[in-house]
Amino acid sequence: MNSKKKSNFNFIYILIILVICVLAFFMFTNIGPNIEQTQPSSVIEMIEDGKVSELYFYNGKGRVLLTVENSQFKKDEERENFPDVADYSFEYTSTSLELILTAVDTYNSQTDLPAEQKIVWENPPVRSSWIETLMPILYILLACVAVFMIFRMFTKSNNSAMQFGRNKARITSDVKVRFSDIAGADEEKEELQEIVEFLKHPQKFTELGARIPKGVLLVGNPGTGKTLLARAVAGESNVPFLSISGSDFVEMFVGVGASRVRDLFDQAKKVQPCIVFIDEIDAVGRQRGAGLGGGNDEREQTLNQLLVEMDGFEANEGIIVLAATNRADVLDPALLRPGRFDRQIYVHVPDVKGREGIIRIHARNKPIADDVDFVTLARITSGFTGADIENMLNEAAIIAARNHRPKIIMQDITEGINKVIMGPQKKSMLMTDKDKLITAYHESGHAIVGKLMEHCEDVQEVSIIPRGMAAGYTMSRPDTDDNHMGKLKLNDEIAMMMGGRLSEELFMDDISTGASNDIKRATEVARKMVTLWGMSDKFGFMSFGSEEEIFVGRDYQSKNDYSETVAAQIDEEVKKILDYNYSRAKKLLQENKKYVKEMAELLLAKDTIYKEEVDMILAGKSKEEIMAYMDEQEKIRREQEQKARIEGEIDKKMKEIDQKVKTAEMYLKEGIITQKDYELILKERENALKKLDQSKQATSSDEKQSEKTEQTTDEKETIKTEEAESKDTKDEKKEKVDDKKE
Repeated sequence: MNSKKKSNFNFIYILIILVICVLAFFMFTNIGPNIEQTQPSSVIEMIEDGKVSELYFYNGKGRVLLTVENSQFKKDEERENFPDVADYSFEYTSTSLELILTAVDTYNSQTDLPAEQKIVWENPPVRSSWIETLMPILYILLACVAVFMIFRMFTKSNNSAMQFGRNKARITSDVKVRFSDIAGADEEKEELQEIVEFLKHPQKFTELGARIPKGVLLVGNPGTGKTLLARAVAGESNVPFLSISGSDFVEMFVGVGASRVRDLFDQAKKVQPCIVFIDEIDAVGRQRGAGLGGGNDEREQTLNQLLVEMDGFEANEGIIVLAATNRADVLDPALLRPGRFDRQIYVHVPDVKGREGIIRIHARNKPIADDVDFVTLARITSGFTGADIENMLNEAAIIAARNHRPKIIMQDITEGINKVIMGPQKKSMLMTDKDKLITAYHESGHAIVGKLMEHCEDVQEVSIIPRGMAAGYTMSRPDTDDNHMGKLKLNDEIAMMMGGRLSEELFMDDISTGASNDIKRATEVARKMVTLWGMSDKFGFMSFGSEEEIFVGRDYQSKNDYSETVAAQIDEEVKKILDYNYSRAKKLLQENKKYVKEMAELLLAKDTIYKEEVDMILAGKSKEEIMAYMDEQEKIRREQEQKARIEGEIDKKMKEIDQKVKTAEMYLKEGIITQKDYELILKERENALKKLDQSKQATSSDEKQSEKTEQTTDEKETIKTEEAESKDTKDEKKEKVDDKKE
């Protein structure tokens, strides 16, 4: 509404300026006919020579029309337009006018001059022109416009200066989000349902003497849905929703943050009951005294004002403050006490059931293929937040559109998961044969150790295609959402991290820089096992985590609370864990060299393999058999894609035909087309449907033919297998007979 008023005012403003410009143009521009100028003395000479036919005098300006012989206007119809058309124009004074009129009288008084040759002159009474009448009014208008513009300029500058103290909250009166749009946060929604009930029916609580929480702090990892939950509370309550970021309070001017807090709550009081949502409240709610500015710090003044507004002398009934942060540990204790943020709700990363619900919600408006299993997707996306899942499905939709698929298939979603975790594949990146070979053996080492270690998570994908910062990757995904990790599993995970370096050492007779990230992660896990988790044989149930922090901005530096001797012993324990797992992984790879070699060769041929291929390698299948299986699976996938693409095109065409018929029916009712035209359209529809049915039948017959071919191939292979088995049986019997003879 404000923008519309502003645009209307700008239009009126521009219109006034255009009118002033046009009037000024008329005032100061001569738009009359272009007539040659002359002097009064020349006019007198022309009169004495008998060249003048008519004269015209008006308000200091005169016009001269010469006789037919001397004039440029020969025709009567032209000469009738005098004084609009004239041969000369001149300016005169009262003195020069008397001289001209004297010359005219002298010339006309000649006795032998015919009457038609006498000079005719006209001097009408002076009347003020419309321009002269408008001039004073225009001057007044121009002065008023100038005063108005100056006044508006000063007012605008004053308003803009005062705007620093105004808050930047966005008010939404009709929030569309509901609790049904959120999955994986059942307990959180149950906690917030009380806020909704209070905003809807406050008397139910006040009659019992209950006090609803003044503030609710939503704490959780980024992307878990804290802002979405706050919007859902406003949507369920059907009350105004004032949202603002914590960083919007603080400006470069002193006192602006506190002023904006006051203005925010004043605005909330006008529309109460309402919800005030402060996102990333840690921007203004950090613990006081943590910075270098002391008590005069602008951020601390803003926090003080927020504390007063939430639970000060003035009661803010009907105003619920919701805030979100992922750093509740840095908030000021006064902000978290009862009466301000009475309740803290921890929004956790969704479990497998929650992830399945989130996937179904985000898949509502996307065409998902029938073979996509949401339960499997929920299992392999362990650790994903709601934002990650939304991004994953969006990436999958983009990949499907890029490949011209009408529906999103499982492979698109798998690639979307990998893009969210590690970034896109870099297939165009040039790699030397040596780098490919090193990467193939490196990733094969990871995969074989991870597959054979009892407590490692199952290997889902192995690739030598660069992705993100990695030259290749081995991806493992858990089967369950375990919150705790045992010592056995941690040791197996460290051993799996070492598998890449060990594989290079065993097969390449050299080691490379590709294991730098593996070394870093393995060392971090081993150090946490010793210092934080009490998994060291020497120290046992003892923690060496740092609790004392040196306050230079709260998070910059920490101080160890143990001696250098203990630090050296910790290093020894860390190395002991690493050496133990290094020897385990090395022994495992030495015993399974053939599997590592076969997997590396398969990776060099196919770039990427999945869980099925890894299982086939460990089952003793040859590289050729696995490649044939992968080619067959790729062929089936392409056929399915082609079928889905054809069906999608057919459905699209059928919808277009039906829409055309509906439009024709409407035109027939309106009388735009005739019944004959409508029947022609129906006939076209029948012909088109026949063609589409033929296309469907052709597609289904191709499928049946391919199925028959596959069955025939399988039967042939079965026959060959049976023949080979019977041959082996005969050979065995023959050998037994020979043995008996001997």
